[in-house]
Amino acid sequence: MKIQQKVENFLQTRLPQNISQSHNTMNVDTFEGTITISDLLVHLKNKSDTITHTTIGMDKLIIEDVSYWKYLFNDEIHIEDIKFKSPIITYHKDKVIINKDSERIAPIKLFKPIIIEELSIDNTTLTIFEKGKDSVLIHTTNTTIEIDDILISKETLLQKIPATFSEYEVNTDSIFVKISPYENVTAQNLTIKNQQVSLENIALKTKYSRTELSKIITKERDHIDLDIKNITLADIDFGFIDNKKLFVKSSNISIEKPVASIYRDKLVSDDTTIKKLYSKMLRETSIDLTIDKIALNNGSVIYTERVKQDNTGGTIDFKNLSATILNASNTYTSNEKTTIDIEAIFMKNTPLKANWEFDATKPNDQFIFKAEIGSLKASDLNTFMKPNLKIQLEGVTNKTYFTISGTNNTSNISMRMSYDNFKVNILNKKGNKKNKFLSAIANIFIIEDSKNNNQVFSDGSATATRDKTKSFFNYLWLNIKSGLLNTLTGKDEN
Repeated sequence: MKIQQKVENFLQTRLPQNISQSHNTMNVDTFEGTITISDLLVHLKNKSDTITHTTIGMDKLIIEDVSYWKYLFNDEIHIEDIKFKSPIITYHKDKVIINKDSERIAPIKLFKPIIIEELSIDNTTLTIFEKGKDSVLIHTTNTTIEIDDILISKETLLQKIPATFSEYEVNTDSIFVKISPYENVTAQNLTIKNQQVSLENIALKTKYSRTELSKIITKERDHIDLDIKNITLADIDFGFIDNKKLFVKSSNISIEKPVASIYRDKLVSDDTTIKKLYSKMLRETSIDLTIDKIALNNGSVIYTERVKQDNTGGTIDFKNLSATILNASNTYTSNEKTTIDIEAIFMKNTPLKANWEFDATKPNDQFIFKAEIGSLKASDLNTFMKPNLKIQLEGVTNKTYFTISGTNNTSNISMRMSYDNFKVNILNKKGNKKNKFLSAIANIFIIEDSKNNNQVFSDGSATATRDKTKSFFNYLWLNIKSGLLNTLTGKDEN
């Protein structure tokens, strides 16, 4: 009874004023050193206004094998096992008042260190809310967590992670995350064990249809439909540097069978905010990120862009897509480059290889992008060209090479093409009939075959100036367009 009184006294008097609890029954097995609390309900409140922001309810809290010997003679609280049974946790992010004091204050007063050999949290349901109508930010079901060799002390309580531990394991049936007002992410079967992470059936979806999204946004935005079979992360590590900056590390991330359909309605007003290149995004991210390798396997991408009112847009696609990204990091020293190697089938059956590299430490965001494109029927591009540009292409490009080198401001492209019978047909406004006069004028300037000068390849070069309100891929397109014009006609765009 004396132990039970001590526990009851701790719950009544030693908890901070902003933490309250209630429970149904408490049973203490003195011989075994086991405490069982049933129907426990805990409320966490703000210190300033006593508004509850977090509620934790559970069927049972079981504390097993409390060592009296170590409590009396080692001046520590040593527990073999703590079990949380079926906790339901709700957290209201919008109700939390953040403590702005620079000095971290321990959440509870601790007179003796607590050592827990094993902590298990079974069948957990977690819901995090934010303010607004669509308020669920995160929701997980049937989450199980096991953590070994936990130490909680006066010193650890002052850290952002208020305990030290050795091994840990996490399993979750399903996860829902609202990543923006427009997109949600769901996943199944999250497992974290021995610094390895795996997720299955990941889906990133715009929660509105294409037409609905265009009606509610004021600036253009991609409509996304992405499914990934599974993602694995190896040698994951995380923590805080000097108890301040978060760091995340992984030796390898594998992404299997990503299937993406991306739609952009260009009839919606442009988003004129400045867009960072990927090197600058990496350099300025708020965490220390070190990913040695990312492997993307057997993916596909369909991109649709609508620029004309009278149709639903033009499409280009990539399949059998694989990519290897090395050194996706902002912690490396200068001259340690991020490299991206890509292989895919473009449109119907055109092989494509690309290599892209940049150094995230360079403030001018210098990069090199190289590509090799196999035989392509120009007509394969008409699914994009016809609805968007009202032109049709004819002929074959047998082989195309190009290299783009540039910075955040300007770039240069050099291109080599082998092609036959290349023609451009200008269509009428409806896009259903060839305008013979304009087509004839356009083709006057095009060198029909790369072999006209007794050479297999036709060479061209051009420059491009980046529109910083648009993405890197727009910058890439500006280069390719200028390079094509110079290669096919021998003339610059200007």
